[in-house]
Amino acid sequence: MEGTLFGSIIELIMRLGYDEKEKLILTVQNIMSNSTEGNAKLIGELREKKYSKGFSCPHCGGTHVVRYGKFKGRQRYKCKDCIKTFSDLTDTPLARTRYPDKWIRFIDCMLQGLPLRQSAKIVGVTHVTLFYWRHKLLSSLRQMDISSFNGILEADETYFLYSEKGKRGITYRKPKKRGGVAKFRGISREQVCVLVARDREKKHSF
Repeated sequence: MEGTLFGSIIELIMRLGYDEKEKLILTVQNIMSNSTEGNAKLIGELREKKYSKGFSCPHCGGTHVVRYGKFKGRQRYKCKDCIKTFSDLTDTPLARTRYPDKWIRFIDCMLQGLPLRQSAKIVGVTHVTLFYWRHKLLSSLRQMDISSFNGILEADETYFLYSEKGKRGITYRKPKKRGGVAKFRGISREQVCVLVARDREKKHSF
């Protein structure tokens, strides 16, 4: 019965136009990102990575930690050494974030190279919020301790427009407009080259 229902749904999807399919994708993404199962999986992966070397307090490093109830459906812990409490999201980009369930969509937009304003429409928050999220995420990535890569390594370069937003007294060029493109491909005064490397154990560096 389930197989027949799934086949019927696929058949109906194939009849939709491009715009309708795009709306359907966004709807499904909203449902998945707001699901308890999806959030639990994300938090579980964060916990596994964060405490891969042993469970400890993010405040003092103590290992005398006990469960301390739940807050907004998320497990909290208490350190018996410093008496402070924390959750699986403490010291992660999701800490103190009002919309932790929307980070999956935001990261997906970043990986696709979408501009902030377009990403904001997909994620469902303002582009200003995503601006701060992006800095929060990049700052967290820079703090990752990646001493070495293992096995097969893949590397590629990407280019970003050189930005001096907020800097006053720029005289060597005219002001740039938001969402502009470089006049020349590759390395130039207009772009910054960033080399990104990753191994099969999902260790990143840039």
